[in-house]
Amino acid sequence: MATLVPPSPATAVTPPAAGSGAAAVEPQKADYLNLPCPIPYEEIHREALMSLKPEHFEGMRFDFTKGLNQKFSLSHSVMMGPTEIPSQSSETIKIPTAHYEFGANYIDPKLMLFGRVLTDGRVNARLKCDLTDNLTLKGNAQLTNEPHMSHGMFNFDYKGSDYRTQFQLGNGALFGASYIQSVTPNLSLGGEVFWAGQHRKSGIGYAARYNTDKMVATGQVASTGMVALSYVQKVSEKVSLASDFMYNYMSRDVTASFGYDYILRQCRLRGKIDSNGVVAALLEERFNMGLNFLLSAEIDHQKKDYKFGFGLTVGE
Repeated sequence: MATLVPPSPATAVTPPAAGSGAAAVEPQKADYLNLPCPIPYEEIHREALMSLKPEHFEGMRFDFTKGLNQKFSLSHSVMMGPTEIPSQSSETIKIPTAHYEFGANYIDPKLMLFGRVLTDGRVNARLKCDLTDNLTLKGNAQLTNEPHMSHGMFNFDYKGSDYRTQFQLGNGALFGASYIQSVTPNLSLGGEVFWAGQHRKSGIGYAARYNTDKMVATGQVASTGMVALSYVQKVSEKVSLASDFMYNYMSRDVTASFGYDYILRQCRLRGKIDSNGVVAALLEERFNMGLNFLLSAEIDHQKKDYKFGFGLTVGE
């Protein structure tokens, strides 16, 4: 009578354990028919610019904004500090200046108007109007007493499901158009063309942007000789590191910079250092609701140019 022999460990069949590779969840496939809408072509370096090129100033500034109702507000600004004068020497020439600026703002969900008048005769205006849910009109203009310095420009921005296109029209026979398309959920590619009739110049450019929840990498090249690369790494919810590389193969100018953006509960600190030896930092401290203190510093060791400024902002 044959005896039953238990199977050897080599031939025994065991069911796959829970959580093993056989039962692992496959990565989710990208839905190429439902890609996100990219940001506008002109804003592909947005995150890097916010960290590396904040609005530095020199001297003293005071800004006061008073809301008259939910949509309309008035602003007053006083700026006192030196102004740089172009010179052929390597030394920087500055003269003391002071300006007062009066502004009016109208903000509506579909229409925004901003106007500024300065004591030196300059008038600035900006417009943003949502003509439809997908079509937006943007405009900006500046009028000044100096000859050939006044300008104006209109932009028509159309937002599609997974693309954006923009057409620009400005004085001096300036025409431009750009298009950017989402290729994958994280990658978008775009291009632009422009024609400046007054200066008889034209150009074409291309750009790529790759972004995730933790990083943003962009690259841009144009026939004018400009090559721009930027990278932003989000270390945490409060800390971001940024770097960029600018190269002009016409003039052979090269600049690289590295910066940081640190957001705390009551303040925001941004700083950078570049390959030209320029070190800059901007501190925005919130003392109370509607009361902010600004501290700006920029040091150019090569040109021996040192800029320091402080300001106070009242109102929202």
